[in-house]
Amino acid sequence: MQLIKASNSILSQLALVVEQIDEQDFIKPCGQLGNVSIGQHMRHTLEFFICLQSGCQRGVINYDARAHDQTLEASKDLALQTIRSISEFVGAQKSDFGLRLEVGYKLDSHECVILDTNYFRELTYNIEHAVHHMAIMKIGLREIAPYIVLPPDFGIAASTLRHKDVAVTAQ
Repeated sequence: MQLIKASNSILSQLALVVEQIDEQDFIKPCGQLGNVSIGQHMRHTLEFFICLQSGCQRGVINYDARAHDQTLEASKDLALQTIRSISEFVGAQKSDFGLRLEVGYKLDSHECVILDTNYFRELTYNIEHAVHHMAIMKIGLREIAPYIVLPPDFGIAASTLRHKDVAVTAQ
């Protein structure tokens, strides 16, 4: 299935970064990213998938309820274990099912709006969210870990890649 394949590609690319980056560079604040580390972006990206996974068990997803687990952003080993776990979960979900999404935008309250959604829609959201953060990570990696070899499509949306291919073909 297309969504599972896209998720696994993204997760594999994230694992590639974690495998290549030196531990000290994983946690090093990056000036280009407002002194946020690659590990913090990695944690943030993975925690959205974790929220999806735990939300599937409960039937309700709330991305605001992320753990903000500082051990995940500081440990390459834990990041790799988490990527593998997420990949296994995504690979095991072969069909769509209904879910509820809790989201709150009030700054002075924890009040949430509850919306109907489904697993495939939320997986799509996680794919897009991950690509966005991968693009940001790429900027940081160029500054603090230029030795890392990234796939040419790292942090680039599939639609952008298709558009570039069409533009190149038309020339």
